[in-house]
Amino acid sequence: MTKISCIIPAFNEAPRIGAVLQAVLDHPMIHEVIVVDDGSSDGTADLADDFATRHDRLRVIRQPQNGGKSRAVASGVEAASGSHILMLDSDLLGLDHEHLAALISPVVQRRAEATISLRRNAPRVWRAIGIDYISGERVMPRALLAERLDELRALPRFGLEVFINELWLDEELRIAIVDWPGVESPFKHTKRGGWLAGIRADISMLGDIFRTVSPAETLRQVFALRARRI
Repeated sequence: MTKISCIIPAFNEAPRIGAVLQAVLDHPMIHEVIVVDDGSSDGTADLADDFATRHDRLRVIRQPQNGGKSRAVASGVEAASGSHILMLDSDLLGLDHEHLAALISPVVQRRAEATISLRRNAPRVWRAIGIDYISGERVMPRALLAERLDELRALPRFGLEVFINELWLDEELRIAIVDWPGVESPFKHTKRGGWLAGIRADISMLGDIFRTVSPAETLRQVFALRARRI
């Protein structure tokens, strides 16, 4: 039986994480929800704890200091009990039950071994190609990551998605790309308080990606993942 553990890494997302939790909690296809607060200073963990008092299936893990998304997800995978994990970013806008069902169903129905979202505001080039290779919303077998927790924790802060891409390709997983026309992820400049801060954040993220895999390898991933679509 497929059991879905939803892992939500979060860092200073108090204004947005509540809407994400409202979408995932009590979803009939989700067995448990694990929020990993990555050393937030804005009350994100307290807000998640408040939800946990009203929802038995929600657990909140507090990281003592900010260590980056890769380490936060590793902690969530270690704590999860499901056969599969659903990774979700904590800042999604417009997420609802139907979007989650669309992302989970191909795996539960065994039409695919993994799924990945394509949000409404994904970069235009990725929408044109038909895949966002660094999307943070994915479903996959838990064992794929549970066997590599030390590797996950050693990754750069934002090297997680391209690391997972390599695992999917090595395992030759069948992949479903799920269009999410009603879901957006806020641009970094809106969260960081200006264009300059947003550009710096994007550059830092790209640096982490290219420290994990080379630019040429990221391009190969895009087309190799696309070729494995069901």
